[in-house]
Amino acid sequence: MIDALVVTSHASISAFALNARLPTMHGNRESVAAGGLISYGPNFPELWRRSADYIDKILRGAKPADIPVEQPAKFDLVKWSQSVGVCFTVLRHFSS
Repeated sequence: MIDALVVTSHASISAFALNARLPTMHGNRESVAAGGLISYGPNFPELWRRSADYIDKILRGAKPADIPVEQPAKFDLVKWSQSVGVCFTVLRHFSS
């Protein structure tokens, strides 16, 4: 799980790792954009879309206790790629 300390410090963590020539793996693509090597984690735009579905169901009258809890279903594997002129490329979307 990604915590607030890592999220707010991802630029410093990536800078330290780059200077020390250490590979880093993260749980979100923003850390790769800041210089991390690779990330594997949930596709956050997909999670937000699913959240909107929950809100829609609640606004239409469903009881929140009756709505099943879902786990993330779509994951991204992202790597740093300077050779193609962008800061990161999505290698693959994984769905369960």
